[in-house]
Amino acid sequence: MRKLAIITILIVFFFSSVANAKERKGIFTMNFSIKSGKGHYTRLWIPYPMSDEFQRISDVKITGNYDNYAVYRSAEANAVYIYAEWKNPSQVPTLTFQFRAEAKERTVKELKEEGNIPVEVRKYLMAERFIPTDGKIKEIADGIVKGKKGILEKARAVYDWVVENTYRDPRVKGCGRGIVEETLAKRGGKCADISTVFVALARAAGVPARDVFGLRLAKVAEKDMTGGYHCWAEFYLPGTGWVPVDPADVRKIMLIKKLSLEDVKPYREYYFGKVDQYRIVLERSGRGIVLDPPQEDSINYFMYPYAEVDGKKLDYLDPENFSYSIKFKAF
Repeated sequence: MRKLAIITILIVFFFSSVANAKERKGIFTMNFSIKSGKGHYTRLWIPYPMSDEFQRISDVKITGNYDNYAVYRSAEANAVYIYAEWKNPSQVPTLTFQFRAEAKERTVKELKEEGNIPVEVRKYLMAERFIPTDGKIKEIADGIVKGKKGILEKARAVYDWVVENTYRDPRVKGCGRGIVEETLAKRGGKCADISTVFVALARAAGVPARDVFGLRLAKVAEKDMTGGYHCWAEFYLPGTGWVPVDPADVRKIMLIKKLSLEDVKPYREYYFGKVDQYRIVLERSGRGIVLDPPQEDSINYFMYPYAEVDGKKLDYLDPENFSYSIKFKAF
């Protein structure tokens, strides 16, 4: 009886935990059509999401009229992706990538700082292409964290500064270019712009940080999510690990709901250490990366699909030549 009682308690606890968890589930169907690729050598790279503590990716299906495809893992670029190739297609190159996604709210319950930055994390303190940490960036960062002690205090100071000194610019195409100097000059941009400003300033202040590139899950039963790409950031706190932050979503909420900095305070607190369950991580790749097989030019950031026809890069925001759609259906 005692054993049965323990099992019953465990079952109740498990289902109670699941019931209380913030999560979202659905099927993504990505359809790609490279109109200008008909009769030409065409190549396509697509970010491939992986399962982790907060998301489960399953039932992956890849179909199309390609000559060959493979799933690559590039340690150098810190990326996993589908690569497909059409050598001389008589039809428009097409590919469909479908998968089930189960996403949970990404949350760090306790921000505890102890110990030192691990060796493998120290690279996230360094400058890289598109993430400068010297000159004006360093000057701004030093001013932000003056008098602050420890990584947590500095990270929060940078986060607050970005929230208070940037704005969401709806005129920017896609998620933005993620060029730090451009964003700081005008203080406006989209999620790639604002998140990269956080990463650059954090690194310049001695806080390990990186970009996160993802895709939103719809809040309704079924929706076209082609425009649902989203970027946020993470910083590393010794003793805790990687901590999510999303200053860009704070600014987006301010714009949409017409809120002041004072009014948006609950969201501002939430997005320092948490991000909602309506998103999956596609990549945490670096900036200015080269994938395998090598493309003609390095990729600024790898979130959108990347394609080339006869070695010429296509614009992922040009539906005339590079058309794709992303459908989400909840289950």
